[in-house]
Amino acid sequence: MNRNWLISILLSSFLIPSAWAENTVKIAITGPFSGGSAPMGTSMRDGAKLAINQINQGPGITIAGKKMTFEVIERDDEGKNERGALIGQELASMDTLSGIIGTVNTGVALAGDKFIQEKGITKIITPAAGSASMTQWSKAGVKDLSIFRFAAHDGIQAAMVVEEAARRNFAKVAIFHDATNYGVSGREDLMEQIKKQGDKLTVVATEKFNVGDKDMTAQLLRAKTGGAQAILTWGIGPELAAIANGMAKIDMKVPMIGGWALSMSNFIDNAGKNGNGALMPQTFIEEGSSPKAKQFIDSYHKAYNVTRIPSPVSAAQGYDAVLLFAAAVEQAQSTDSRKIKEALENLQAPVAGVIATWKHPYQPWNPNDVETHEAFRREQTVMGMVQDGKVVFADEKDRTRLSSRM
Repeated sequence: MNRNWLISILLSSFLIPSAWAENTVKIAITGPFSGGSAPMGTSMRDGAKLAINQINQGPGITIAGKKMTFEVIERDDEGKNERGALIGQELASMDTLSGIIGTVNTGVALAGDKFIQEKGITKIITPAAGSASMTQWSKAGVKDLSIFRFAAHDGIQAAMVVEEAARRNFAKVAIFHDATNYGVSGREDLMEQIKKQGDKLTVVATEKFNVGDKDMTAQLLRAKTGGAQAILTWGIGPELAAIANGMAKIDMKVPMIGGWALSMSNFIDNAGKNGNGALMPQTFIEEGSSPKAKQFIDSYHKAYNVTRIPSPVSAAQGYDAVLLFAAAVEQAQSTDSRKIKEALENLQAPVAGVIATWKHPYQPWNPNDVETHEAFRREQTVMGMVQDGKVVFADEKDRTRLSSRM
């Protein structure tokens, strides 16, 4: 009798984990949860986990009549390429992994995503990573891509930055970019858009800086001497704050217009009043422009005990990316990553997110058109402006347009 009891206990110890696995959808969230890009990474992670908790505590995901819940694996890549490669290899070795959400830094994506693609694991890059994170696959002629992006891609952002400078009749601009893959890619996108303006804009200085640089005086003096009427930037928060503070130091009163990272808390906090007036493309602004947006903001504040989201764009994109992934799992009626990828490419039902209601955001991969795996279009992006410690709509018409769309 004791022997039978022991056997039943041993059998249970093997069966219980198996039963749990059958009722879960295993998803990894990766990003820089420490380091200079942490406001983006942690905000994305927390926005994604907010959506996951709401799904798990609610109806869950139904597959063949069974309720499934998300099981989350977190990995901090620290914004370091070598960490991205190691994490990519680790996640690619997990046979039961259904998908991955995350990545901020372009170099991290370039170092790690090759392992994800080789294994055919569905990944949604969000909230950032530069153009090269997707164009690498089209250049390589990859026929079947398991990687998607959920961000306003650099082509959209660069066009908005350059067009804003042209709209304000700035004839001379300087480009400031960091030395990372992201910064170099952004510089090329800006130059391409400037060429499209014909002779409207002249670049009087192109200045590079390193991650961690705190003194931009030499670069700014060259831009000032060249008569720059605006500084076009591509980098992340701390170094962008050094530019704003350096401009104040040499009394250079021209606007900063740059990529969406100008909305990061470590730009706004480190620049203080010197950051006022900075302009950047945004996919989400921390205002209750719609009931759903307000509910999301209030839920985030309550869940994480904050009064301001470190990177609202990142948080909202993390949240909506989870909703898209969950919709794909239900449509696929499977936790198999390849089947989820196929569902993502042809989502049948609209997904109501906090940024937009997503209607067929992706299409089957076409290596000649990277936008087939890009969710965002120009109409889902607005121009934001830093004002007294927060980002507001630069144009009230955008607030009205977005609120009427939800």
